[in-house]
Amino acid sequence: MDIVYVDNNATTRVADEVIEEMLPFYGQFYGNPSSMHTFGGSVGKKVKEARQRVADLIHADPEEIIFTSCGTESDNTAIHAALLARPDRKHIITSKVEHPAVDNYFKVLEKQGYRVTWVDVDKHGRLDLEQLYKSMTDDTAVISLMWANNETGVIFPIEEITAKSREKDILFHTDAVQAAGKVTIDVSRVAVDMLSISGHKIHAPKGVAALYVRKGFKLSPYMIGGHQEKGRRGGTENTAAIIGLGKACELAGHHLDEMNTRVRELRDYLEKELLEKIPASSVNGDPEHRLPNTLSIGFDAVEGESILLMLDREGICASSGSACTSGSLEPSHVLMAMEVPFKSAHGSIRFSLSCYNTREEMDHIVNAMVPTIQRLRDMSPFWKDGKMV
Repeated sequence: MDIVYVDNNATTRVADEVIEEMLPFYGQFYGNPSSMHTFGGSVGKKVKEARQRVADLIHADPEEIIFTSCGTESDNTAIHAALLARPDRKHIITSKVEHPAVDNYFKVLEKQGYRVTWVDVDKHGRLDLEQLYKSMTDDTAVISLMWANNETGVIFPIEEITAKSREKDILFHTDAVQAAGKVTIDVSRVAVDMLSISGHKIHAPKGVAALYVRKGFKLSPYMIGGHQEKGRRGGTENTAAIIGLGKACELAGHHLDEMNTRVRELRDYLEKELLEKIPASSVNGDPEHRLPNTLSIGFDAVEGESILLMLDREGICASSGSACTSGSLEPSHVLMAMEVPFKSAHGSIRFSLSCYNTREEMDHIVNAMVPTIQRLRDMSPFWKDGKMV
């Protein structure tokens, strides 16, 4: 069965070019990049090259890049370091729609005595900027807000927000895991102190990520051990994966234009076809300010899990939200924060595209979705005579 993969916000296939670049470092060039000898040193040069490639994607200095194991580690490290840097401050700010890597960590910090402001979003997933700015005080240690939402694709105005946080002398971290490789990120003009990206969202392998740390900020390590990463993150380097991440970042930079033209057009085509051919359907999120590859769409009177199971039989891989919260029968916390009606939130599906998707695949999805929704509605006690009851 051919697979139509449209769950790229959960994970991406590893690009062939990335695999090709990684393979020699599993066998032929197996030296430890931190070793003093030439054999290890040659591997260290490739790690250095990877660091430059990651930095280039976000317009940073390579010395500002720290390699980690995943986006969660990068997020946790940044928040942990910010709190240690401002030990006298006990107030922290985030939003109600963050990824569990931030959301759950803030819940733990709240139990440890920190005062947390959970900033609201409106029905389109846009941040309540007035509430955010009023929440900033002299006691605020750190603000952590995602660059773009993993479920709806909604993009937050990070450049504007960081200008305000800098005025207030508040440290700012952004989870840019979903944004990297899909929109332009330039840390030379956006006043973020720390920024997280993850390899498996941009066609690198799982188990490798990076944390940008603004030059001048003294980061207290979260992983304490050896001298790796200049003492900022202990642990032997995951060499092959780091080299893969570097190559993936290089490719992501090259594909930015395609992502914002051809892929966006595919997403818009899929959205238009589904809305026209399936009644009582609606898009979740800001129709203008969202990632070019992401479509979250709700269908009244059906369950998202049932849709996904039936799509799976057609070889279509989609999702109902974050892979890190899959298994829950409750509607997404993101859609609930947006106050999306339960009838639609419970039947919401996320399609997230990549540069590998095609127009033919979009047609296959539409051709599978129309009868799927009709069949499920025919069995639903909440659907009668072509409408919700």
